[in-house]
Amino acid sequence: MDSVKPRYSKDEFAKRGDAIYRKDILPRLAAKDVGKFVAIDIETGQYEIAANEMKAGDKLRARLPDAQIWMVRIGYASARSFGGRQVRQGLP
Repeated sequence: MDSVKPRYSKDEFAKRGDAIYRKDILPRLAAKDVGKFVAIDIETGQYEIAANEMKAGDKLRARLPDAQIWMVRIGYASARSFGGRQVRQGLP
């Protein structure tokens, strides 16, 4: 499988991904979704939710092979933490 090359800068990826998450996805989430991962295609706004980031990305890539994926961990400030603990945000 060939990897999909990014078509946007890191800043543009973050800007688009965060906007879609806040506007379109966050209002639809429930407390049971906290800790799951959401893979978002920043071009179409389509997304998939799964218990881990690989499953979420694979599910989205199966539907949209050329997806430009932005990953978010629901209820947390970042998807992963290195050398510390993750900071919780408010419930969706």
